[in-house]
Amino acid sequence: MGRTLLLAAALILVGWSRPAAAEALLVVEADSGKVLHAENATYPWYPASVTKLMTAYVVLKAVKDGRASLDTLVSVSPVAAAQAPSKMGFKPGTQLTIDNAMKMMMVKSANDMAVVLAEGLGGSIDGFADEMNRTADRLGMTQTHYVNPNGLPADGHVTSARDLAILARAIIRDLPEYEYFVHIPAIKFGRRVTRNFNSLIGRYPGADGMKTGFICASGFNLVASATRDNKRLIAVVLGAPSSSMRAYKAVQLLERGFSGGGLAWLTPSLGTVDQLAPVAAEPPNLRDDMCGPHRKRQQAPESDDDNAVTAGSENSLSLFAGVQPGQVKPAELLAAPASLAEPVIVYTGPKKTGAALIAANAAEAESQTPKAKGRKGRAARAKPATETATTAATDGATDAAAKPAAAGKPKGDSKGDSKADSAKTRSAKPATTAGAKPDAKSDPKSDAKSDPKSDPKSAPKSGGSQKSAKKDNSGEAKPAAAPKPDGAGKS
Repeated sequence: MGRTLLLAAALILVGWSRPAAAEALLVVEADSGKVLHAENATYPWYPASVTKLMTAYVVLKAVKDGRASLDTLVSVSPVAAAQAPSKMGFKPGTQLTIDNAMKMMMVKSANDMAVVLAEGLGGSIDGFADEMNRTADRLGMTQTHYVNPNGLPADGHVTSARDLAILARAIIRDLPEYEYFVHIPAIKFGRRVTRNFNSLIGRYPGADGMKTGFICASGFNLVASATRDNKRLIAVVLGAPSSSMRAYKAVQLLERGFSGGGLAWLTPSLGTVDQLAPVAAEPPNLRDDMCGPHRKRQQAPESDDDNAVTAGSENSLSLFAGVQPGQVKPAELLAAPASLAEPVIVYTGPKKTGAALIAANAAEAESQTPKAKGRKGRAARAKPATETATTAATDGATDAAAKPAAAGKPKGDSKGDSKADSAKTRSAKPATTAGAKPDAKSDPKSDAKSDPKSDPKSAPKSGGSQKSAKKDNSGEAKPAAAPKPDGAGKS
């Protein structure tokens, strides 16, 4: 409350200001906190799912202090189950260990798992948020205030690039034994494998953390860390226009930091991250830019991370390839496939190891198998085989005449039309066989353009079938082109 009043007073005195560019960039040395580059680093910003770094810190600090263990069971409440995607989607009452909930939260950016952990350790979302804010005060995160543990939109839920770098340093310094949670490459739940949304993991040499985030108001955020030659750097990118661009900018920052920046000695020292002066400002709201109607492809507006790839994000990298000759080219690096890594198995219920873990994963995989759909598919595949066997004697003669007819028939026909047409084809086989040689020489295109008067009976029917097929095709195309909402995600 005190921090909120101070911020309000500063805003009255200083007035509202806004960053020149809707983006914040920062790179610091992890051990010393020395700032190597900063742009808008002390402007307030909506954190989105990088909030989960503080959730992880509070939970793991409680484990380290003995208030809980990684094997402690936590339960999915109705409140947790009702969170917006990205989420695991477990039913209320489902239990799982803190260890598994942490892995799901950090890799899949599962909003429901963040609430499960918050309620399990803090009793409620509000109670856990209070602990998050006390921790932020203790760490010197003067521009940060938390309302929830997952970063979904909420009034007063803000941070800054400066504060996120301070938090990242605290995780590295205070929780080295649990740091693997921030760089797990992938998790496997039954048949479902989810890769880490941080695309630097497995691609950028030395990448070892930490967390991505996205909501419409914040843009695409990333706190990344990497180690090279015993030197560890932390890069913060807030407000990038796409998931690929945030990764690209993070690589640029890290490369600049590892290389020494070339002419960095000419620039004045920026001091340490905790010495950066906070700016009294209103967080920029990027909703119209990120989720406005002008976007060619929409992402889920308040869900997190990479639930959908933004328009042009895959091509945006190539526009900047090679801007720093002699260094790693971010575009080529991030376009390459990630190095293969065995996904970490996650599961519900009490802790399992060895054969019990394998059995639990196999049982979950079996429960996820679409059995009914599989039987239907096998039946559908069997039907053409039976029909082929019954007409094997006339296949050679029928194919020549059947191909032009098939070529002229659009795929979008209704079931009724398909059955009627196939029945006519079978009944016409003896006649077709008799005229096999002339038909075999005929051109399918010329058949399609032939005068309808030559066959007054078939011409009207064929035309009607094509007309209905066009309607069906256009009807099917619309839902296919619509954006597919992500049931679980993307940060």
